[in-house]
Amino acid sequence: MRSSCSLAFRWPWPWVFGGGRVPLPYSYRVDLSYRGSGFKGFQVQPGLRTVQGELEAALSRLFGAPIRVTGAGRTDAGVHARHQVISFVAEVLFEPRRLLGALNGVLPPDVRILEVRLVEEGFCARRSPRAREYVYFLWDGEVMPPFLSDLVWHFKLGRLDERAMGEAASLLVGSHDFSSFCKGGEVPDNPVREVQLARLRRRGDLLWFRVRANAFLCQMVRIMVGSLVLVGRGLRPPSWIGEVLEARDRKAAGPTAPPHGLYLWRVHA
Repeated sequence: MRSSCSLAFRWPWPWVFGGGRVPLPYSYRVDLSYRGSGFKGFQVQPGLRTVQGELEAALSRLFGAPIRVTGAGRTDAGVHARHQVISFVAEVLFEPRRLLGALNGVLPPDVRILEVRLVEEGFCARRSPRAREYVYFLWDGEVMPPFLSDLVWHFKLGRLDERAMGEAASLLVGSHDFSSFCKGGEVPDNPVREVQLARLRRRGDLLWFRVRANAFLCQMVRIMVGSLVLVGRGLRPPSWIGEVLEARDRKAAGPTAPPHGLYLWRVHA
């Protein structure tokens, strides 16, 4: 691969890992944030605007060759990321701070690069993280500030019981088969995931559900939120969440919450 970009180094650069130089090809980790409202999700889809598509177009332009990236989380259309991580390899070496500035110079304003690092060979944003953390925001007051319209779910059916929801959320913690909390037709061969934290908090009319796990199933957090809302409305007792887990059937859980209240909050890698 060749690059005409003046920011790139084409000779071995003394970036040290355990006393040695970074091997070719060079492995990069990029931490980023994006507002998901204008995207049809993270993953590349022909003819649609996606986060991965924008990133690959920008990187390919800067490196002067096709670049393919791997993401820590494949967020759905409308889902945001406070902290996402991608990885890729290239045969051209960029000084990380210069690459950060160059990327933010060519990417659209709804995607921002937070940090660029050179990493050891074998790092993969998909496989290397120890855990991922999501936060879902919802507003149950009568009037929600208009600037939150595509960032927070406005729940309009009345005040939710956050104590009951928090009690129900605690039943999600642990290693379980989460088939009931997976989009129909998307259940993998091994649907067991370890939820390390599941907590609900309120400040005024704003509630947020925070959940951390080693990995997540398709739409898992949004189905959790939709189920917790049924508990918050008093339509189900908190113990019902345990029954949903045991059922291992998507039909046993609540509805899928809208995407725009969900944020990939942190990737632990």
